Amino acid sequence: MSIEKISTTAAPAAIGPYSQGVRAGEYVFFSGQIPLDPATGEMVAGGIEAQAQQVLTNMEGALAAAGLNFAQVLKTTIFLTDLKDFALVNEIYGARFSGIYPARSTVQVAALPKGAAIEIEWVAYSGE
Repeated sequence: MSIEKISTTAAPAAIGPYSQGVRAGEYVFFSGQIPLDPATGEMVAGGIEAQAQQVLTNMEGALAAAGLNFAQVLKTTIFLTDLKDFALVNEIYGARFSGIYPARSTVQVAALPKGAAIEIEWVAYSGE
C-alpha cells in the first residue's frame, strides 16, 4: 500500500512535525484542525461560533486537497475546552453535513494549541 501526504494552503500549515493529512489506500486520515486563518496563521477573532466555522472551513479545504468532500467523512472527533459550547458547535457542525452523518466523539479537554476552544480531527473514505 502506498502512503501519500495531503497538503494545501486552503488549510493552516502544520505547526509541528505532522502532515495535514495522510492517504493510505482509500482512507484519508486528517490531523486536527484548530481555528487558524490559513492566510495569516493567526487564530480567528470571535468566540466559539467563529472558531467552529473556521475549523469547518479548514476541514473543507483539507478535504478538497484530497479530492473529497464532507459526504465522504466517516468519523470525526471534536475536542472542546468547554462542553457548554456543545449545542452551538453541534448546530454549526450539522449544517456542513447531510445524508449519513459521520460517526463522532466529542470530548472536553483542558487546553488546545494556541488557546483554541475547538479542534476537529477526522477520517474520510475516497473509495466508491
